[in-house]
Amino acid sequence: MDGTSFRRWAVEEFGEASLGDERRRRRLLGMAQAAARRPSGRLSDVFDEPREREGAYDFLESPHVHASALQQASARACAQRCADEPLVFVPVDGSSLTLADKRLSKDFGALGSRAKGRGIKVMSAIALSEQGTPQGLCAQRWWVRTGPKHRKRSKARRRPVHQKETQHWIDVVTETSQCFAEHAPSTRLCFVMDREANSWPVLEAGCQSGHWIIVRASRDRRLLQPGDGSMRLRQVMSAQQALGHYDLHLRIGPERLERTARIQVRAACVTLDLRDAYSKKRRPAQTMYAVWVREQVPPKGHKPLDWLLLTNMPVRNFQDACRVVYGYTLRWRIEDFHKTWKSGQCGIESTQLRRKDHVIKWATLLAAVAVRTERLKHLARNEPQAPASQELSIYEINALLLWKHEHLRRDEPKPRKMPTIEQATLWIALMGGYIQQKSNGPPGSITIGRGLQRLIQRAQVLRSLRATPILPPPKRARPPLR
Repeated sequence: MDGTSFRRWAVEEFGEASLGDERRRRRLLGMAQAAARRPSGRLSDVFDEPREREGAYDFLESPHVHASALQQASARACAQRCADEPLVFVPVDGSSLTLADKRLSKDFGALGSRAKGRGIKVMSAIALSEQGTPQGLCAQRWWVRTGPKHRKRSKARRRPVHQKETQHWIDVVTETSQCFAEHAPSTRLCFVMDREANSWPVLEAGCQSGHWIIVRASRDRRLLQPGDGSMRLRQVMSAQQALGHYDLHLRIGPERLERTARIQVRAACVTLDLRDAYSKKRRPAQTMYAVWVREQVPPKGHKPLDWLLLTNMPVRNFQDACRVVYGYTLRWRIEDFHKTWKSGQCGIESTQLRRKDHVIKWATLLAAVAVRTERLKHLARNEPQAPASQELSIYEINALLLWKHEHLRRDEPKPRKMPTIEQATLWIALMGGYIQQKSNGPPGSITIGRGLQRLIQRAQVLRSLRATPILPPPKRARPPLR
């Protein structure tokens, strides 16, 4: 994006922020514009001018500016962006910002089971279109731990829900549902969560929200069965007839090879026997659908894919079950967002801010920038034939074409028309140092972000050349007559 596009994005994302003073709103828009142009966790890398840098510090340190106002503005923009979508997937996941605090002089909290790290915990939710393209940041909840986690789960389970970190999952679901009810009432949400969210408070909150929820089961739950209350979830699912088989592409992950897995799909309607460990009382029975996918022939030496998913999305046939599995595969989008936000292009974990509230404000602003980077990356994969003008300005496109003309291969023709999103993203990644080989896979957010920074500089030069008169070339002196 050039300067005009940056301003347009900043106004769209944070223009409705309620900060109590128009000057603060203008400062926020200027900071968002600068962060989108050159994202970094360090303010000194984003703001070159001392005056701008001092204004950014004043804004983040102001007691009149709250991170909730920034988050609400970003969530409102996300909902408005999704208003025409019939279904939006919302991956929800917790993470932490590991921040420098060697002298323990900052008001950060403990991280890790042994409390050796320092930082801030956060629960985030992002919105995805049905094709998996990021649309924006829905909600975030921040907190710090005052000590190590409870080592004995039995003691932790006996605490009330509002004293557990489980409450943050519920708050994110509630805030997102309320925001979309106000700004995108015709859009149905589908919250997607991993095994950490497999608890009765989260399952109840998801089902009572009026939207759909997909949670991966972390344990073999008890079921209420007519005449026999001792049945377990996997026992019932094993007795179900397979609905069908299909090929599922798996991304590389911890202890997992990237491959196409042949999976078997089973589904059943089950009634969960939910119990509160704090009050030791049985919760109201919750009827949901269970979808079990298992890899048939895993690679030698590797565990087979085994997902047991709980959902309130209706599962009547094989196609419905595959839709649930597809929704769960989109959960990895939030992992990509975390990488871009924390250690990738935005690098919020490199910040040197010393107060928790100041870090949260700056991190909230950079989170919106990280979603925008992920959106460009996934548009290139999911909507490859869309014109590049959908996301890039005319100056950026011209700068990209000029760069491509300088770096053509011998057998490659000169591009003379509007490139597609897929072509533009590849060229941007190449500009950022991406090596185009089949074994490398598609470009990631780091090379795309680096290429965008270099493209922005070239685009600004083109814009300045158009606005500034250029001196004519000097006339060549005639050679003397002999």
